[in-house]
Amino acid sequence: MIEKLSIAALLPEIILLVMAIAIALIDLFDKSPRRHTTYVLSLMTLGLVAVLQMLDATAGETIYSFGNMVVSDPMGNWLKCFSTLAVMVTLVYGRPYAADRDMLRAGGELFTLGLFALLGMYVMISGNNFLVLYLGVELLALSSYALVALRRDNGAAIEAAMKYFVLGALGSGFLLYGMSMLYGATGSLDISSVFKAVSSGRINHQVLVLGLVFVVCGLGFKFGVVPFHMWVPDVYQGAPTVVTLMIGGAHKLAAFAMTMRLLVEGLLPLAIDWQQMLMVLSVASLLIGNLAGIAQTNLKRMIAFSTISQMGFVLIGLLSGVVNGSTAAAANAYSSAMFYVVTYVLTTLAVFGIIMLLAREGFESEEIADFAGLNQRSPLYAGVMALCMFSLAGVPPMVGFAGKLSVLQALVTSGQTGGIALAIYAVMMSLLAAFYYLRVVKVMYFDSPITASTVSAGADVRFVLLINSGLLLVLGLLPGGLMALCARAIVSTLGT
Repeated sequence: MIEKLSIAALLPEIILLVMAIAIALIDLFDKSPRRHTTYVLSLMTLGLVAVLQMLDATAGETIYSFGNMVVSDPMGNWLKCFSTLAVMVTLVYGRPYAADRDMLRAGGELFTLGLFALLGMYVMISGNNFLVLYLGVELLALSSYALVALRRDNGAAIEAAMKYFVLGALGSGFLLYGMSMLYGATGSLDISSVFKAVSSGRINHQVLVLGLVFVVCGLGFKFGVVPFHMWVPDVYQGAPTVVTLMIGGAHKLAAFAMTMRLLVEGLLPLAIDWQQMLMVLSVASLLIGNLAGIAQTNLKRMIAFSTISQMGFVLIGLLSGVVNGSTAAAANAYSSAMFYVVTYVLTTLAVFGIIMLLAREGFESEEIADFAGLNQRSPLYAGVMALCMFSLAGVPPMVGFAGKLSVLQALVTSGQTGGIALAIYAVMMSLLAAFYYLRVVKVMYFDSPITASTVSAGADVRFVLLINSGLLLVLGLLPGGLMALCARAIVSTLGT
């Protein structure tokens, strides 16, 4: 662990900020209908900062800087790297979709706001101080509100933006109030100092738990789990699909990192309390998400409810780390949760990539019925979508199976009270979810096509989509490398 005032700890963030401002200015002079210059500069920036994050992560150093308010450690660096790659893939998939809907004619806000949203994720992931975390949350939220409302002439998008604003405001309010109570109880905004104060045992437990309840509620909004899911399906459906992908993809990595910072690094002595809260949220999310998912005919709404249930699995990993005051199972539990959320985002990217690929001007291709007979029109893209559905359902040898298995293994081996019962319940809910995932496969392969139009895509989209879908199978067959990476990152974080 290194403690110093070092801009090296924030070099990727500084580069991202400078380039986001520069690209916003350059975009004023880019008159091409598809914003070619803005697009290329955005991808180059994202590629550069992803490489820098990967180099920092492999170096294995933990650096605290700027008055202990910022931390650069392997877990954070890997999550920032994965977030950057997720935003990069989102922009590749989303540019043709956005161009066909005149979202790029007035300006390249999709790219610049995407960069600023990513900067907010960086701040959330690196924050070691309550105020820094909150600044990251707000930067991400404000950029996301504007992105959801990017189609200013579309009523559904405007409605989705208003609902997302209300959801974000509620989440931020709960989070900020909980942080303020913890500050009042511990006298510090620094997460490390809060941990020491809570560990001392000299602070009134009831006050800490009351603040903890609000923090967990705020985190619940960021994950979109029950009962904080309210308008999440409406936002997924109403937002432009490229923005839906950003919300359902990279955002989840930032939410996971912030949860680790607050609950594990700051409030681990209160694990017996927040683990019980996460268990309730997990059980409810698995049930409501899957039951509601069965009833959906709109694919984006179905994926929204799927996300709610999938985040329930992430919570299972997070609630398995501390048993009877012992942290022996912590590294295994938290690394399984990290592995799960990373692989879930990878799968989500491919799902929405296919949805945007099938969409064409004046037609969104959001209904499950729109995928009827896709195998007859495009066997390749039907195969990619089938791989995604099998992965989300947890069918071996897809990476979704490896993720579910790692989380359930961590739960069962931890010795958590009621762990086996919760694992059995989660498996039953996965069987329930398989119905609506496999329904999409059935529609693609066994229903008659409703249109004879062919599916075409640019070379960049096809290339990225094939790599994206290939990783679902490769990581499912050989998950050890990514699992080991997550384990090393978590062990490094817990060690500091």
